[in-house]
Amino acid sequence: MKGTITYLNFDGNCREAMTFYGRCLAGEPSFTPFSAGPPEVSAQAKGTPDRILHAELTSGPVVLMASDTLPGMPFQQGNNFSICLECESQGEMDKTFNALSENGQVTLPLHDAFWGGRFGMLTDQFGISWMFSFRAGSE
Repeated sequence: MKGTITYLNFDGNCREAMTFYGRCLAGEPSFTPFSAGPPEVSAQAKGTPDRILHAELTSGPVVLMASDTLPGMPFQQGNNFSICLECESQGEMDKTFNALSENGQVTLPLHDAFWGGRFGMLTDQFGISWMFSFRAGSE
C-alpha cells in the first residue's frame, strides 16, 4: 500500500468546506465540478453546476479528497467519509478489495475510471466505507 486518504462527502458545500480546510491546513485545494466529469455523471448533475465531482487538498503528508453527492442522493452528516486505499499494483488492489468485501457489500465494482486509473468502493461487514484507487502506470 502507498497509504490511506480520508475521503469526505458533502451535500452541496464541498467547495466551501475544502476552501476552509485549505486555509486551516495551509494548502490550496483543486476542484473538478460535475460538469467536467464523464457525460453520464454531468447529465445527472445538470441542474447543479456548482456541485463538486472531486476536490483534493495536500498539505505536507496530509491529503484530503472530497466530493458533493449527486442531487437527490442520500446524505447523512457524520457518516460522510470513506477510507481510500492507494494501492501499489492492480494485483494488490484486487486482493485487498476481495478480502474486505467478504460478508460486506460492493457498492461500485473495480473498474477503469475516466481519470486514467482503476477505482472501486465497498462497505465492509462492519459498516465501514472503503474506496480503492490505483493509478495506471504507477506499478
